Amino acid sequence: MIVQTNTIKQCIACDKSIRGRTDKRFCNDYCRNSYNNQLKAPSNNLVRNINHTLSKNRRILESLIVENEEMSKVKKERLIQQGYRFKYHTHQYINPKGSIYYYCYDYGYLYLEKDWCLIIRAEKE
Repeated sequence: MIVQTNTIKQCIACDKSIRGRTDKRFCNDYCRNSYNNQLKAPSNNLVRNINHTLSKNRRILESLIVENEEMSKVKKERLIQQGYRFKYHTHQYINPKGSIYYYCYDYGYLYLEKDWCLIIRAEKE
C-alpha cells in the first residue's frame, strides 16, 4: 500500500515552497548559489585577501623597475612606504652562493647590505 503525504517542502535559502522532485532543497538556482556562497564566504575571503596582497606586492615591485631594465636597487623603506608586505610572496629561490630571492609571481627582490633591496624581473620562459 502506497501512502502519499501532502507535505510541502520549503526552500532552505528563502523558505518559499518547492515544486518538483521530492529531494529538491532549493526553489531555484539563485537560492542554491546564494546559500552555497554564504557557506563558503569565510574561506573565500581569506584567499581573496591573500591574492589581493600578492597582486599589490607585485605591482609595487614592477613599478620600481625602470622600463627596459631587468633590475633596480631601492631602499627597503621605500617598499614599506608604498605598502609592500614582506610576509607575502609566492616563492623563493636560493642561488648557488646562498642568497635568497623572494618572488611575487615574476618579480622578486634580494636583501642587500644597509637596508637596500635589489628588485629583479624573472626571465621569461
